[in-house]
Amino acid sequence: MAIEGTCLCGAIKIKIDDEPKEQVLCHCTDCAHTSGAGFSTNILPKDSTLHVTGPVGHYVSKAASGREVTRTFCTVCGSSISHKSAAFGECTALQTGNFPEYFKNIPVAAELFTKDRWVTFKPISGAGQKEVM
Repeated sequence: MAIEGTCLCGAIKIKIDDEPKEQVLCHCTDCAHTSGAGFSTNILPKDSTLHVTGPVGHYVSKAASGREVTRTFCTVCGSSISHKSAAFGECTALQTGNFPEYFKNIPVAAELFTKDRWVTFKPISGAGQKEVM
């Protein structure tokens, strides 16, 4: 069963052909910047199962690893949509906040870049903890 989401204004439509059963939090400083918060929530669907339509903008930056990361966002409302890096292979990191009704009930399986976690956020019980990716 596919799940569907949108950016804040609804101009971008996002569809995933799979039904993810878990999500990942990333505490890296880049994810904090793009989410406007202390972390981002993501899944890693295969590119072949991800469909994004609408006014998508792209921004390329260097990650802490030195690799290029291409971030996508809505050019109308600015919502972060996803980010892609060679580290993800045939997958894309997709922000789950664009699917609030689905992902609010999906557990967090792992937390990445915990070395950058803000002190106010405590580790999620049962989630794997990695200092980096």
